[in-house]
Amino acid sequence: MMEMLAKNKIVVGGIAIFVLVGAWYGLSGNTEAPELLVTEDFTVPSSEADKDLVTTLLQLRSVSLEGTIFSDPLFQTLVDHGSDIIPEPVGRPNPFAPLLFGQFASGTPASVGR
Repeated sequence: MMEMLAKNKIVVGGIAIFVLVGAWYGLSGNTEAPELLVTEDFTVPSSEADKDLVTTLLQLRSVSLEGTIFSDPLFQTLVDHGSDIIPEPVGRPNPFAPLLFGQFASGTPASVGR
């Protein structure tokens, strides 16, 4: 390693100067802190689309959900075409635990004497 540095003194010196100049430029930049926090006034909608959105949200605020829809005859005519969920066998309590000798994947130990 030292032999390589001795052979390439100019390259290593150039890289060192480049790093030092970059560090000096980065650290001695503008000392005035940038304004990171910007505040805006959102009390008045700025466009027609914003006004429409606010109007729609105010209309939705007045909607109340009641259980009367469930007694509606049209709702009563709806048919559920879903399928039943078939229960599947469960695996081991800890699937990441190492398998013991003679243990099946279901987590029950195998009978050794059979």
